[in-house]
Amino acid sequence: MSNSSMTMNSDRKYWVDTMLRIAEPVIQSLAARKLRATMPVECKKEEQRQYTHLEAFARTLVGIAPWLEQPALDSEEEKLRLSFGELVREAMDAGTDPESPDFLNFATGFQPIVDTAFLAHAILRAPNTLWHSLDARVQANLAAAMKTSRTRKPGFNNWLLFAAMTETALGYMGEDWDHMRVDFALKQHEQWYLGDGMYGDGVEYHADYYNSFVIQPMLVDIIEHVQVHYEDWGRMRAQIVQRAQRYAEVQERSISPEGTFPAIGRSLAYRFGAFQSLAQTALRRELPTVVAPAQVRGALTAVIRRLIEAPGTFDDNGWLRIGLCGHQPEVGEHYISTGSLYLCSAVFLPLGLRADDEFWQAPAAPWTSQQVWSHQTVAIDKALY
Repeated sequence: MSNSSMTMNSDRKYWVDTMLRIAEPVIQSLAARKLRATMPVECKKEEQRQYTHLEAFARTLVGIAPWLEQPALDSEEEKLRLSFGELVREAMDAGTDPESPDFLNFATGFQPIVDTAFLAHAILRAPNTLWHSLDARVQANLAAAMKTSRTRKPGFNNWLLFAAMTETALGYMGEDWDHMRVDFALKQHEQWYLGDGMYGDGVEYHADYYNSFVIQPMLVDIIEHVQVHYEDWGRMRAQIVQRAQRYAEVQERSISPEGTFPAIGRSLAYRFGAFQSLAQTALRRELPTVVAPAQVRGALTAVIRRLIEAPGTFDDNGWLRIGLCGHQPEVGEHYISTGSLYLCSAVFLPLGLRADDEFWQAPAAPWTSQQVWSHQTVAIDKALY
């Protein structure tokens, strides 16, 4: 075996092992209809307890969905994927069955608008695993649960995309869907585009990672599914993708040689979920030409290692604890609870690429900040006009 193959195999194995370490407590507990009974809930506002279980499930799925969807080349990994897919479908049944002790809260309060959308996004990322393979009964329960999020109005910011994502998935699922909610989110975000691959979160710029947590990934996947319905939507696709590519380029440059990144803005307790946009751009094989897939693999692996191996990240039973680097409860905003933390799974999107893809196969390569700070030749950076 060549050194490059050994590097690829060890990186991918580390990603799969880490992804499952994060996901298993959530999925196994919900599949057994014991999520409410077993998941510890760390939060600052008691109100968040009613939302935290849907958060944990939906946010876990949004990151692991591409891996669930793509048959693995390695026989052991394929056994893991198939068995975990079965567990996820049992969990989906448990979470959407009104008679289940773990029936998730889609209908009360505003927070379920968010996590219904993350669940919808997961379905679009793994439609065979998370929709077509469900029993008709579970499909009906899932669609009914998702529709209950329509009774509340999303905020005039990135939340417009949550409403649009849910409608987009319902349309894919063969249900009635509201074209106007999608149109409003797309057109309003066009108004909020600030330049150089960056959108405002509403009318103002926020120095945070919400372009990656929500805005860029949802815009890209919504437009891919709805572009065929109207010519004006179709005309938006190229720019949306181009802006996401530029933002991914900025994200790659923000990872330090040590695998750290600026601790800026709210929701830092989502940890390496801050790199969902870079991970999705890699999954789509749309990285800018100056950013090699091996650079991204190396940079993201360094970030994952830096954060997941920090003491205090997990409790004694394997559940995530609030923090960025270890257990730092002060980092959690009032809307953060244990379930919220599972958006970190979004970093694992490239596991939807086959093991023989360049992302995994190419020899290790220094990412941009490593090149810069070790006196290597480096590509000049420039804005997107």
